[in-house]
This record gives sequence, C-alpha cells and structure tokens, in this order.
Amino acid sequence: MDNMTTQNRGRVVGIKGQIIEVEFLQTAPSVYDILVLEEDPSAQLEVYASSGESLFYCFSLTPVTKLHRGAWVVNTGRPLHIPVGTETLGRVIDIFGTIHDDQDQISFSEYQPIQGHTIGIYDVKVPEQILETGIKAIDFFAPILKGGKVGLFGGAGVGKTMLLTEIIHNVIIVNKDNSVSVFAGVGERAREGQELYETLRESGVLPQVSLIYGQMGENPVVRFRTATAGVTMAEHFRDSMGKNVLFFIDNVFRFAQAGHELSTMMNTIPSEGGYQSTLASEMSTFHERLVSNDKAGITTIEAVYVPSDDIGDYGVQSVFPFLDSTVVMSRAVYQEGRFPPVDFLASNSAGASIEIVGKAHSKALIAAQSLLKKAVSLDRIVSLVGEGELSADDQMIYRRAKIIRNYMTQNFFVAEAQTERKGVYVPLVQTVKDMTELLKGGYDHFPPDDFLYIASLHDLEDKAAAK
Repeated sequence: MDNMTTQNRGRVVGIKGQIIEVEFLQTAPSVYDILVLEEDPSAQLEVYASSGESLFYCFSLTPVTKLHRGAWVVNTGRPLHIPVGTETLGRVIDIFGTIHDDQDQISFSEYQPIQGHTIGIYDVKVPEQILETGIKAIDFFAPILKGGKVGLFGGAGVGKTMLLTEIIHNVIIVNKDNSVSVFAGVGERAREGQELYETLRESGVLPQVSLIYGQMGENPVVRFRTATAGVTMAEHFRDSMGKNVLFFIDNVFRFAQAGHELSTMMNTIPSEGGYQSTLASEMSTFHERLVSNDKAGITTIEAVYVPSDDIGDYGVQSVFPFLDSTVVMSRAVYQEGRFPPVDFLASNSAGASIEIVGKAHSKALIAAQSLLKKAVSLDRIVSLVGEGELSADDQMIYRRAKIIRNYMTQNFFVAEAQTERKGVYVPLVQTVKDMTELLKGGYDHFPPDDFLYIASLHDLEDKAAAK
C-alpha cells in the first residue's frame, strides 16, 4: 500500500445509528469529504464535524450493516456530487444519482458538489414582480414574488401537498417556455411522490421538471442531504444555464427533523424547543442559496408541516425569517368544507404593497382584511345569541365576510379525480375585480352558499340567468 493511501486511511471506532465515529491518525479529512469502506466502496460516509483529537463524526449515507468497529475507510478527498443540468429534466433521482423512474437508464455526464456557495449580498436581486398562480386565495391575500420565497404552513391532513401540487401544475404550465423546475421531496410519502410524477407527466410538463426524492423511509442522512442536493440542482440551472427556476420542496420541517435526529445521535446539547443548536444556521445555509441574481432567478415554494397544529413550534418558527410570503392553512376552515383552507388573516406577503400589486389590488386587500377582522370579532356574539341579534350594520358585515370566504374556494385541477369537479385557473385581474365588487356590496342579495366553488362572479350571474 502506497504512502498516500496510508495517509488517507481512517478507522471506525464507534457506530451509533447513522453517526459513525472515525479516527484519522495521519492526514485529517475536510468537512464534507466522502469516505468509503476499504473492503466495500459502496458504503459511503460524509465527514460532518470533529468530535475530538483525531476523531470525526461522519454521516453514513448508506446502510450501516457493512460497517463495524475497526473497519478501515479511505478518504476520497471530494464531497458528494450529484447529477445536474438538462439530463436531469423529466427524471426522478436520489442523492446518489440513481434513477427511480420507469424511463430508460442513462449515465449522467455532468455532476456538481452539493455544498455550493452563498451569493454575495450585493449580487442578490430583490424580487419586484408577482408570480401568478391562478389560485384566488393565494394571489389575492399572499401574492408570490417572482424570485422570492413562499411557505405553505399547515398541520397533518389539511392539504399542503395538494396545494403545492396545484401551484406546480398551474405555474409550470404558464411558465414552461421560459423556466425550468426542481422538486425536492424531503421526508414525505413515496405515494405522494409517485402521484406528483404522474400528474406532471399527464399535464405534459414533466420534461421541464427535475425531481429528487428522499422519502420518509430513507435514513435521516439521506433526507437531510436531499434538500441540499435539490438546491444544488436549482443553482446550476440559474448560474450555468441562465434559466429562471421554480424550486419546490415538500417538506422543509422534515429537513429540520432529520437534522434533529442526527444531532440526537451525536449527543449534542439541544437548543430551544429541544431542537438541534445548529438549526438556525442550517436553515440559513439552505435558504440563502435560493436567491436571484443578474443571471436568473429562483422562486422557492415550500411546504412546512406544523406538528400538532402548533405554529409556535421552534422548528416551524425557524423558517419564517427567510420567507417573502406566508400561506397559513387552517384545520377549522378545512373542517368547514372550504378548500383551499387558507387562513386569510394569518397569511401575508411582502409583495402586497401598492408599488408591486397596484392600487386596485392593494385597496381591495386592505378593505377585505378589515372586513374579515370585524367579522371574527362578531363570531363569539353570533355563537351565543345568533346572527339575527346583531345590528343591521353588523349583520351586513358578517354576511359579506361569509360571501368573501366562500368566493375564495376553488376547484383544483389536481383534485379532479377525487372531487369530480373540473379545475379552474382564475387570473389575478379577475379576482381583484370580483373582490372589489363584493366589497361594494353589489352581490349581498345572493345567498352566501351560492359563492362556494365558483370561478368568478360571471359563474354566479350565469346561474342566476339560468334560473
């Protein structure tokens, strides 16, 4: 064995779950270097941090069944690389570049290390345009900034993934000629990944989308690194190809959770809420690579699971500082049968300023929020004595708020098989026009239930004419 190989060798001294402690007596490895088992190079470790003199904590990217104390590992001297570029479009891969779809197997020609670089603050381009989704509740109450970041927050089973999939369907179809998309599936169900793949293929936009999955059945290292790998793919399209990128991730909380699992295995002292002390820096490193520059932009849309519907959970709160738009989904609204179940008063956007959305939208938005806040204050009175005991003005406010809430319901394209109702895309201009009319009271004479799942007020008028 030559001297160079000897210097790059290390010995496994401890195994705890996916955390492997390795001792290097000669040349110390660098953080992120990939180590391979000397007797079986398919077993891979990633150097994470120093754990003592000559000792290093490593993430086991592969099953630990081949590892044992005393086993020798060799430092490759390079970080984990993943496939990037046009060859990944229309394909489903994992962090090792293994293909997981039903198409022909290919050998990727271009790879890139998953640990990228953060763009300098003066090179970041501030988003100033709205990205229309065709979803009334989002476009009106929490407009997405083109080149910005939006978080979809919700507990289990309230429709986060369906809302995210509808945004993918609508936005990619509209922008398929001038952008590409990257979808990172982190810690979610394999079934949902399969359904998304089929939806994209049926709608004809799969050739514009790269998908990388690390589903919930994978070990925490794979889930943790899948998010980083997805960012790397998006960066390559932006920087090397000058493409505008739509980056989708489902689910950011699972990224935080995977880091927490690994931190627990390393016996590190937890921070606030029991999470890893490195959570803030991990979120920062992840989000601050997803920015726009002079070459092109990355628009990020991320689902965030809210455990036990507790929006105050520290893992959930760690995401908020990096977002331009926030869409909060409510279980109470979902149980009332209104979909998408968006909490209009808890949702917001930095793009909802008059300079970006225009005077008509801004004016209607402020008026709608004011009306809905007043209606919320009347809810308790109504629950105790009934709507009929309100004053005439309060009855008008309460009824009009019902109409607005119902008007914001919408049939989704990706839910057609379940609801048997045809999906609709509603332009933002139409939504703002309709909301302006509703706020003026021009449709107060219609029963509130008539506004459920209509695309626009034209549908209401057509129904009335048919009667």
